[in-house]
Amino acid sequence: MSVAIDVTDATFEKEVLERSVEVPVVVDLWAAWCGPCRMLGPILEKVVGERDGDVALTKVDVDNNPRAAATFQVQSIPAVFAIRNRRVVSSFIGAQPEAAVRAWVSEVAPPPTEVDQLIAAGDEASLRKALAAEPANEAAILSLSGLLIEGGTDQGKQEALQLLARLPETAEVRHLVALARVGDEASDGGGSVTARLDALLDRVKEDPAAKQEYLDILEVMGSDDARVSEYRKALTARLF
Repeated sequence: MSVAIDVTDATFEKEVLERSVEVPVVVDLWAAWCGPCRMLGPILEKVVGERDGDVALTKVDVDNNPRAAATFQVQSIPAVFAIRNRRVVSSFIGAQPEAAVRAWVSEVAPPPTEVDQLIAAGDEASLRKALAAEPANEAAILSLSGLLIEGGTDQGKQEALQLLARLPETAEVRHLVALARVGDEASDGGGSVTARLDALLDRVKEDPAAKQEYLDILEVMGSDDARVSEYRKALTARLF
């Protein structure tokens, strides 16, 4: 069974551009009359087929799909492009031997390492092994921190905060830190969180800990909660 997907002008957006956000997509521009294309096609299928789905292979018949072919502005075929996140990241022109194709695919889409596989497993033991091998691995830190916070123990939350301190601040890090400090009950839709915020609001100007707790609760609630905007305005009014 062929691992390649035949792409048309109509399916190019979905099968190539949208798919490239999930996995690297190799695009093979070919034509039935092109001898080198017929030589290269089976090599691409063999090499990509060995990758267990972490790379996608698509084929564009340039004669029947001129709009998709024109996207790459090539003058000769076979022409092969690697697309990641909707952008061309590498390419080559002409038939290549299997070793060269395999090296090229590995360069544009490095095979998963042992650490990558441990992170993909997602359980606590595997994530700890991944961090033991790569203490600064961002994906492992985020995944393990999330598990520890979800576990709900004070010890687990403290460990999560220590792990997250290794990373630069991002929206995901900020959210996990807030979750570790105030708990997910801050995201409920009831009146308890409102009462908690109201009580903290009276102390935010003089008490840094109260201000931090207030901000953490808003972070956990999320921007989709209509109350967050009003409570941020109320904080600004109290502080300034």
